[in-house]
Amino acid sequence: MNETSTVTAPTAKAVLAEQDGPVLHVRLNPFEQDDTLSVAVLDDLIALFDGLHERPDVRIVLLSSMGEDFCLGADRHEYADALALDPTGATLRRIADKAHRLCQALESTHAVTIARLHGKVIGAGLALAAYCDLRAGADTCQFRMPEVGVGLPPAWGGAMGRLISEAGVARIRELMLTCNVFDAATAHRLGILHKVAPLDQLDHAVDAWTRPLVRRSPEALVLTKRMLAGYARADRTADVALLDAHLLTAHLNQRAAVT
Repeated sequence: MNETSTVTAPTAKAVLAEQDGPVLHVRLNPFEQDDTLSVAVLDDLIALFDGLHERPDVRIVLLSSMGEDFCLGADRHEYADALALDPTGATLRRIADKAHRLCQALESTHAVTIARLHGKVIGAGLALAAYCDLRAGADTCQFRMPEVGVGLPPAWGGAMGRLISEAGVARIRELMLTCNVFDAATAHRLGILHKVAPLDQLDHAVDAWTRPLVRRSPEALVLTKRMLAGYARADRTADVALLDAHLLTAHLNQRAAVT
């Protein structure tokens, strides 16, 4: 590997990034143990992936978290605050659209993206991981899609279509409707995780991917990734992900009017 260097998103607060040769380690940096996908996290991640367009030297992005959990989902307090400050819903739609932009950036970036998961992986956190090309999780991981249980539609980043494509409609339907917690072994059976390892061996499991990947032809990797993404999108012929922001805003507006 080359000498380690630091590459940060503009605010360098919510996300920390460190480059080690062709591998960019991107770590969610939660504030005061708040392991949620706040606007600050979305902004930093979008800026980082936008910057990768000019960085062909970055061939692998490893996404992890410095918090106790990988991610506890979207910051619903920010949703409520945005709606209170702007009852038209325009501000909330812009926040929700950021999630879609981030997920599209993950899917379309030239770099192979790897999610390193530990602890709880909830809601939008699961959606974020699902958009990574490869996913490895600790055997103690717990997953959940809680949106229906808290009265929200599963409308974050267009993840419903991605999860159905990755794991199959029948099981995703069950998990979304019941909001049941499921473990790493179940996630592995569904294809949500490609690898499961004890937490103290998780880095070794990820290294087993990165070592051969950095030896592959960059052009072959990029072309293969984009071919896979194209076939996956073709399978999602009725993708309505662009409507997610409107669905979420309309639902929260309706709830606010009732209360």
